[in-house]
Amino acid sequence: MHPSPEARAEVLLSARDLNVQYGALRALDGATFEVRAGEVLGVIGPNGAGKSTCFAALTNCVARAGSVTLRGASIDKVPTQRLAALGLKRTFQQNSFFGEISVLENAVCALFRSSSTAMAASFCMPWVERRQRHDAEDKARALLRSFHVGDEFHQRLPTEIPYGVQRLLSIAMAYGDGAQVLLLDEPAAGIGGEDMRELMAIIAKLRRDGVGVVVIEHHMDLIMELADNIVVLDRGKQIAIGLPAQIRANEQVREAYLGKEA
Repeated sequence: MHPSPEARAEVLLSARDLNVQYGALRALDGATFEVRAGEVLGVIGPNGAGKSTCFAALTNCVARAGSVTLRGASIDKVPTQRLAALGLKRTFQQNSFFGEISVLENAVCALFRSSSTAMAASFCMPWVERRQRHDAEDKARALLRSFHVGDEFHQRLPTEIPYGVQRLLSIAMAYGDGAQVLLLDEPAAGIGGEDMRELMAIIAKLRRDGVGVVVIEHHMDLIMELADNIVVLDRGKQIAIGLPAQIRANEQVREAYLGKEA
C-alpha cells in the first residue's frame, strides 16, 4: 500500500544535472531526479552504467558538477561525514558492520554514532554505566527487530549469522536513529527466497514511514514491484526516468539493459 499523494508531496532529495568526470571518462552525465517522502526510486543500468558513481555524487564522495538539495537546502558543500546527521544515509555493496563485537553492540553504535562518536564508542565498552547501557540496548533491540534481525542473532558476531541476515543488519546499521533519505546500494545482492521477501517487506515499511528510499539493484522483480519511479543509466547517461510500466516498455531501455527480448 502506497502513501496518499498528500503524504508523499514533499520533495526530500533533488539532484540536478549531476556530472562526474574521471580524466577523459564521463562517469556520470546529467543525472536529474527527485525523491519524495514515502517514495521508492529505483536506479538501474548495466555494469559500468554509473549507478554507484551516482551515489558517490549524491553524498559528495567524489568531485562533481551539478546540485543536490535535501528538503530544499543545498548540500553541495556539506562534508560527506556530516550528511548522516542531516538525514541522508546509505549502505554499500559490501556488508558494513563491526565484526569484532556482537550484533546488538553494532546496533547500539549505529544508534548513537550520528550524535556523538565518543558516545557510540563508550556504549560499546564493558564499563559503561549499567542503566545507560541497558536503555541503549533496549533501543538497539527494537532497531534490530524492526529490520527483521531476530533476537536469536543479537549476541552473536555479525560474521556468525546467515548472509541474508547480514544484509538486513547492514541496512539497520545505515538507518540507525532514523533517516529522511536512505540510499541502498544493491541490497539484494547474493540473496533470494525468504531473505528477498524480508528485504522487500523492510523497504515497504520504510516507504510507509515516509522515508525516501533510493535503490540500486539488478533484481528487476524487486525494482518493478517496489519502485514508484525508476531512473535508467547507461554509460553514465540518464536515458530514461518514469513509472515501472513506462520503463518496461521503453525500447531504449530494453536495448541497453533489459535486452531485446525482455
